[in-house]
Amino acid sequence: MRKLIILIAAIWNVAEALHAQESKTTYEMNLNETEVIGTRAPLPADKAVRLVQVITKQEIEASSANSVNDLLKLAAGVDVRQRGGFGIQTDIGVNGGTEDQLTILLNGINISNPHTGHLAADFPVNVDDIERIEVIEGGASRVYGCQAFAGAVNIVTRTEKKSSACAHLQGGSYGSFGANAHVSLKTNHFNNRVSGGYARSDGGTSNDDFNKGNAYWNGKYESQLFDATLQAGLSTMNYGANTFYGTGSDSQYEQDRRYLIAAQAEYKGRIHVPVQLYWNRSLDHYVWWRDNPAAYQNFHQTNVYGANLNAYTTWALGKTAVGVEFRRENILSTRLGKEIPEDEQHKYKVPGWDEYYKYKDGRSNVSLYLEHDILFEHLTLSFGVLANHNTAVEGGMKFYPGIDLAWRPAAKWKFYASFNQSLRTPTYTDIYYNGPGLQGNAQLNPEKSTDWHLGASYTGDFFKVQVKGFYRKGTDMIDWVKYPNDTFYTTANSDIDNIGAEALGTFDFTRQWGLNALLQRLTLGYCYNYKYRVDAEQAAKYASRMTFLRHKFVASCNHRIFSKLTAQWDFTLKNREGDFENALTGEHQSYGTYATLDLKMQWAEPHYTFYVQANNLTNHPYYDYANVKQPGVWYTAGVKVAL
Repeated sequence: MRKLIILIAAIWNVAEALHAQESKTTYEMNLNETEVIGTRAPLPADKAVRLVQVITKQEIEASSANSVNDLLKLAAGVDVRQRGGFGIQTDIGVNGGTEDQLTILLNGINISNPHTGHLAADFPVNVDDIERIEVIEGGASRVYGCQAFAGAVNIVTRTEKKSSACAHLQGGSYGSFGANAHVSLKTNHFNNRVSGGYARSDGGTSNDDFNKGNAYWNGKYESQLFDATLQAGLSTMNYGANTFYGTGSDSQYEQDRRYLIAAQAEYKGRIHVPVQLYWNRSLDHYVWWRDNPAAYQNFHQTNVYGANLNAYTTWALGKTAVGVEFRRENILSTRLGKEIPEDEQHKYKVPGWDEYYKYKDGRSNVSLYLEHDILFEHLTLSFGVLANHNTAVEGGMKFYPGIDLAWRPAAKWKFYASFNQSLRTPTYTDIYYNGPGLQGNAQLNPEKSTDWHLGASYTGDFFKVQVKGFYRKGTDMIDWVKYPNDTFYTTANSDIDNIGAEALGTFDFTRQWGLNALLQRLTLGYCYNYKYRVDAEQAAKYASRMTFLRHKFVASCNHRIFSKLTAQWDFTLKNREGDFENALTGEHQSYGTYATLDLKMQWAEPHYTFYVQANNLTNHPYYDYANVKQPGVWYTAGVKVAL
């Protein structure tokens, strides 16, 4: 009945808009002026050569997302496997790739973690800090380096147009509470934004309580010829880890810390010269039995130093970009790496603990980039090559070419085709981990892939539709494998091919019916993946085959209820292959097909917003990981106050 009422109201609204044009308010979305990721030299969105999905500020504010990871659930081609609520310990994959095969960027700075992709989604920013999220699907090594194997995610933070301040409070089920705030100071050439947040919960299931905090500063200087940006971030998370890493203990516990400092500058003369310098530190403390940490615990510290120098210019034959990047990845650990001589271990104390690191390792990565973009009225051609050398990989410099093509036969149509080769060096966990039921492999080869993509998009007056197909031929892909007669999983290389298709439709009805339209926005997305392992040993168990996402459908609908009260519905349907042995019953349980429905209702005024929301509204039990049951319905209420 409610859906019928909404439909009737929508029809009435259309009729009213058609016959009362004087009350209609429209606005233009200047997407052509927005530069998106996909090439070394920035291109406007209408000239882009890759299908880039953008989660906009408008979609972010309307969604029921409590974390950056929740926002990525809205992208059809992104697999978000969450182990706890509010973005606690989340793995993110794109188009059938794993969490280790994705590069994550914060304002263009690579914040990926060489320790493990499990910690890559630990962000120092709040949802309220984000302007947009750009998702590029498919191999992108020639643009973002060797770890952009299956795709890249770029989180762009907000820059306020004027000085402001905002506070956000929320609370809800399971003793959950959160607070964050920001202050922005804007002058003629300078723009500073400082933000911080804290959240805690008793958890929706056994031993998945958490508390987390973050602080972030972004300072910008802008002039006609020179831009500079400094950003610094801190995040901390403490959480019960249930059976996250094995069923032998349901009282696991983890503590994570991340520190980030980055500087960016760009000279905007005849030749643009962007420069990046950054440092990332990650501290991880993992406990197998929460009440008895000394029985089994690991400490890890990673330090990543990077420098990226790029230059591009526009001339008679198009845009040319050249670049060089240096990235140093170090790890100190009580378990991962090469053994530190016993008489030197006293030099490597674990911060805040009466413990010492016993192992260490490090590797340097040098990348050279060359790209040329040709822009015609109806055609954009981008081709380039990555020359890469990693000190942990034998064979010297290796080359990874790519070419992307976008053809625009008419104003509203665009067709895409691309070919790209990529690589990924193993994480330190892949190589060295030795723990309950798991054994790393120091003889692993880097992963290599060849990606083909075909796609098309059509942009109407108030909607946009995109479709694409992709094929990834993977060589020496890394997986956790349990061979017959073994009692543990070990990492191994094998050849894996991946094929899939994706469709996305976005409809902004306010552009058709005005800002007072009852039905305002609708997004529909579907992604299909098929993974084929070449020469698979049938008796062996492959971790990726047991958790592979075959189908994903997403739908988001935003509509007015009355006056300034709006509702946002987010629906996700997943079909995940494989099964697992239920630790409680001993029976094999299939992931199968499961769905979640989230609802957010909010009343928005110029200086305050009040909202209530429910995540997993149907209270449907489901698993993203073996034996890690996700919380049932989770209610939250909150208020935002802006000055």
